[in-house]
Amino acid sequence: MTLHAALMEQFPWANLHSLEYPLRLDSLHDVLEEIRATHKKVRRDEPLLNDRKLVGTSPAMQSVIQQVEQVAPSAATVLITGESGTGKEVVARRIHELSGRTGEFVAINCGAIPEHLLESELFGHERGAFTGAVKARPGKFEQANGGTFFLDEIGDMPAVMQVKLLRVLEERVVERVGGTTSKAIDVRIVAATHRDLPARIESGDFREDLYYRLSVFPIDIPPLRERKDDIVPLVEEFVRRMNSEQLPALQMSNAALRCMSEYSWPGNIRELSNLIERLVVTCPGGVVDESDLPWPISSKEQTQIDDSPGETDVVDQRVMSAVLPRDGIALKEYLEQVERQLIEKALGEADGVVQQAAQSLGVGRTTLVEKIRRHKIRDRN
Repeated sequence: MTLHAALMEQFPWANLHSLEYPLRLDSLHDVLEEIRATHKKVRRDEPLLNDRKLVGTSPAMQSVIQQVEQVAPSAATVLITGESGTGKEVVARRIHELSGRTGEFVAINCGAIPEHLLESELFGHERGAFTGAVKARPGKFEQANGGTFFLDEIGDMPAVMQVKLLRVLEERVVERVGGTTSKAIDVRIVAATHRDLPARIESGDFREDLYYRLSVFPIDIPPLRERKDDIVPLVEEFVRRMNSEQLPALQMSNAALRCMSEYSWPGNIRELSNLIERLVVTCPGGVVDESDLPWPISSKEQTQIDDSPGETDVVDQRVMSAVLPRDGIALKEYLEQVERQLIEKALGEADGVVQQAAQSLGVGRTTLVEKIRRHKIRDRN
């Protein structure tokens, strides 16, 4: 079966007749964009975390909300910092909503696009600028003209692109790859990172002048473990959103809420929102009790583990205090379960980055990939 026939069979409603043969990347890109846009109408691909409402009653979160409301109407460039999963894009979208700008909110992850493609993605390109550029295409900056451009994971931007971004911030003009003229743009820049940018400046990985250009108005989002007063309101809000989408109703018992309030949430709000989505599947239309929560959220030892001075001491204490059941234990199955849970926890803390999770577990990337496949662990992002 040819590629065209396969696409027609899978996506009969897509405008595949516009494809030209021999197949060119630009024409295929347009069709794939149409498929993606239409598919998003019937599926909720975005996690609950991306809802634009800011939820939180803690003093720390109230401070963040106040800063957002204060800076939104201005044209100031904003730098949002915080651990992965704390809701930096939610804050950026809220700034755009309150800004009064009529253009689009355009987002890009600077660390997710290969370096050789990032310039074209940001600035666009002219026809013939490189192999495969059969027609001119605007970049993200032009798409965000009149609106807000959100540069996520700015700390991972390559050094060459940092120089080009600095020019945009200083002159407010962009030039397409292969172009000879500059175009003025009216774009509000909001950047975000989980990296320690001052430390990256010291190591030579990030430009100091770009840092000061970006951090005109810095907003730091504390991790969820430092604002536990927000956990219950967040759970209630996520459950409400699920129920409003005509999914099976979900209720949380007091015991479950207490366990969730005591958990440290290394994956922050992203981990919490993913848990609620999981509970809708595992406990449809029912009351979620403490026993329905996965380990280690339901573990009574969570607080002790977090407060203990040494990781090795914690493991030793847990092993020494373990009590074998009278009827014995299936050691192989038990160790498999523990291994799976540790891999899931490492992936959550690493925001799904396999290499980083492998380092925290002390194994090679290839070994971890094989274990993920064997345990059938799905992507949590």
